[in-house]
Amino acid sequence: MPNTASPTTSPPQPLAGLRVVEFTHMVMGPTCGMVLADMGAEVIKVEPADGDRTRHLLGAGSGFFPLFNRNKKSIGINLHDEAGAAVARKLCASADVVIENFKPGTMAKYGLDYAALSAGNPRLIYASHKGFLPGPYDHRTALDEVVQMMGGLAYMTGRPGDPLRAGSSVNDIMGGMFGAIAVMGALIQRGITGKGMEVQSALFENNVFLVGQHMLQYAITGRPAAPMPDRISAWAVYDVFTVKDGEQIFLAAVSDAQWATFCRVLGFNDLLADTRYASNNARVTQRPTLMPILRERLALRNADELAALFEKAGLPFAPIRKPEELYDDEHLLATGGLADITLPDGARAGETARTTLCPFTMDGQRLGVRLNPPTLGEHTQALLSELGYGAGEIESLHRQSAIS
Repeated sequence: MPNTASPTTSPPQPLAGLRVVEFTHMVMGPTCGMVLADMGAEVIKVEPADGDRTRHLLGAGSGFFPLFNRNKKSIGINLHDEAGAAVARKLCASADVVIENFKPGTMAKYGLDYAALSAGNPRLIYASHKGFLPGPYDHRTALDEVVQMMGGLAYMTGRPGDPLRAGSSVNDIMGGMFGAIAVMGALIQRGITGKGMEVQSALFENNVFLVGQHMLQYAITGRPAAPMPDRISAWAVYDVFTVKDGEQIFLAAVSDAQWATFCRVLGFNDLLADTRYASNNARVTQRPTLMPILRERLALRNADELAALFEKAGLPFAPIRKPEELYDDEHLLATGGLADITLPDGARAGETARTTLCPFTMDGQRLGVRLNPPTLGEHTQALLSELGYGAGEIESLHRQSAIS
């Protein structure tokens, strides 16, 4: 039986007919391929003989492969074997796009770099995902946490003197997304000129983009941005409050109109009448006196009661949730933000789990799951047959461990 999911809708597939060959691992490169695959491209994941190592990661890495490799096909190729490398080059000759995220120089060893492949396929778009764009740092080994530390994000997230990485692979995921954006821009350009190009995305530069607002804050004000837990907020009421029974809730009032509504729905008319708090900037200046008052009063209120009041009044609020609690989120369930996949590996291989979808709609629909995350080499034989390899040739390549 084909490893095909059963979508309940038929969303647009604007990239249908596009062939993408993906030499990736971990998160950044696979994210780029996932975005293109979700939009309808045929994405072929080239895996080593023993498979992408993220198939078998534990703990925080256990969700990497099934999340970022849906809607893809898998072919197992041993690039260290010249016959295997030749198969990979032939596969790339049939591609519109090649994606990779290995160390600089790795792909050139196998004749799979942009210069080699584009010589025979000038329409090829080649997307490289690296730790750094070309420059003094490009020889370094980078990880999401590495660039968060050196790029100011960990400093901004943690308390003063206690840098803390963000709680998700933000640079890997966004770096892959920017790679996909660059690919789509290159596709439009190819439609005009008929020529492909190489595009690059990098973890460090992605991280610098994320902290650009803090850099500009310094450039404009002359004052360094403080870490978020110690920051001078742009808004007076923009905090997590501990309320009755120790529950927590985020509440905000980011304009003078919202402040007036905030005070009215909570019965804080004395604060609304206090001229010290008449404007947002005044309230920011008075935070040392205002926040203890708000914390003391709100500690007597119930979190569900506050949420109901704020929702009815149109004020910003948020319950403090854990990731696993989102499986029961009424909005995600009602809007189709989650989809079933069949797990390809591990102790739960063959079982169903729910995954998150790309966070946008096309023609009013979420882009769903057409293919479950593939098992290793699931599509090897079919793809090689399509490339013109006969049954005997495929068997020979298997015997010499050039493919899997």
